[in-house]
Amino acid sequence: MNQWLRRIRGAIGMGLTWAAGWALTGMLIGVASVLLPFLPWHYFFEVFDAPLPAMAVPGFFAGMFFSTVLGTAGRGRRFRELSLPRFAAWGAVGGLLLTLFPLALVAVDLASLHAGASPWRLLAAFGVPLTLLSAASATVTLLVARKAEGRDALEGGELATRLALGEGEPPKGD
Repeated sequence: MNQWLRRIRGAIGMGLTWAAGWALTGMLIGVASVLLPFLPWHYFFEVFDAPLPAMAVPGFFAGMFFSTVLGTAGRGRRFRELSLPRFAAWGAVGGLLLTLFPLALVAVDLASLHAGASPWRLLAAFGVPLTLLSAASATVTLLVARKAEGRDALEGGELATRLALGEGEPPKGD
């Protein structure tokens, strides 16, 4: 039971972290669309008509889907043992699950599409950006986790060993 609560807490934490990153990304898209109006931003804004910080909502669910994929595919591995391409691929799977989730709801009659809307157009319009953004988010997540894992290892006694062997310098300011 405790393990399940820890996994749920981790998935929610991952979702909140990705939500913050995706909200920032949405705002950057808005700024870029003003600064670079000659780029084809209209394709994005035809599909996504919500305020740009609202990208936090799909970011939250993408983070939770990714957490589920990571818990399944990366079980028992440390962050330094995982490659960036593999982690990005797992992030892409999380983004694909995020894209397919609404279509699955439509398939089982728990949701509906607007009249005349094509599920394939919806999949193409949302699938590619969400999958790419999820892969990028997973990559950043691994880089941050490796940095934190390395810092924890140094605090846990590895620093003393490295200093004794002459392989490092003591932290400045101590």
